[in-house]
Amino acid sequence: MSAEAERKTENLPQWKEAEVAELSELIENYESIGVVGIAGIPSKQLQDMRRGLHGTAVVRVSRNTLQTHALEEAGLDELVPHIEGQVGLVATDSNPFALYKELEASKTPAPINEGEVAPNDIVIPEGDTGVDPGPFVGELQSIGANARIEDGSIQVMEDSTVLEAGEEVSADLSNVLNELGIEPKEVGLDLRSVVAEGVQFDPEDLDIDIDAYESDVATAAARARNLAINATFPTEATAPTLIAKATGEAKSLGLQASIESPDLADDLVSKADAQLRALAAQIDDEEALPEELQGVEVPTATQAEPDDEDESADDQDESDDQDAEADTDDDDDEDAGGEGLGAMFG
Repeated sequence: MSAEAERKTENLPQWKEAEVAELSELIENYESIGVVGIAGIPSKQLQDMRRGLHGTAVVRVSRNTLQTHALEEAGLDELVPHIEGQVGLVATDSNPFALYKELEASKTPAPINEGEVAPNDIVIPEGDTGVDPGPFVGELQSIGANARIEDGSIQVMEDSTVLEAGEEVSADLSNVLNELGIEPKEVGLDLRSVVAEGVQFDPEDLDIDIDAYESDVATAAARARNLAINATFPTEATAPTLIAKATGEAKSLGLQASIESPDLADDLVSKADAQLRALAAQIDDEEALPEELQGVEVPTATQAEPDDEDESADDQDESDDQDAEADTDDDDDEDAGGEGLGAMFG
């Protein structure tokens, strides 16, 4: 506690010192401390909100000067400028984002009174007002609503904006809205600022779309993984894919170079068989061919000729994450040729 704050506290009457001590204890016992506006909240509704926050947060209302003393004693001077008007302290062990979301969810619609400033555009919706024909239609028209008597009741013919955000509510408008049961404002604890682990958060910092934020993080993670794979940067997340990719590329290279290896023997035989069949299909004189190759059909598109395989290898070199899958597909296509080559050589 600063010397100035200590001096101010010492000069307080005993009952005020006791109040500051209770506020200080509240601040000390919770991880996040904030200031909330309570203006315009009826006493009963405020009590309901406090009960609704039980187990999540504690709201304590006191004189502004005493709240200021307690914040200064706790070293939370950054919150002091927000002690203005009708405010209270909110204390919680939840993170500031969860606190803000909880406070926003606790807000409820409420009527707006004469002299208040509209928090948003006030619109009287199209439809039947449920009010019998009478002077009320004139009251609606006087505030700018497109209203008339139709089918035995007063009807609003289209959505009518009767006051824009930031404008002051007149007595006539307040009466009309109350008659229609329209509650154009929300009443609740208005979080002005909160400090958690030495970091101050304002409402604009906390007002985020959680689903959109999670989607952005997932997208960033996927792009980072793709970048790491393309850059051949090994991590716990990319190692399996990099190994599979390297295995596929090594196998493709071995097949193109006809490297003799137990792991490639079956594939090399299938490749040679496919090439042999392709060559046999180009010979018009079947008598010049061994019996096993007479009547052989022209290979399908999946049975690649040598030049086609070279082009396929070039395409594989240019691909990123599909190398292993492409090689597997080629292997499946070429396996069918091994039986014919085996029969030719006994």
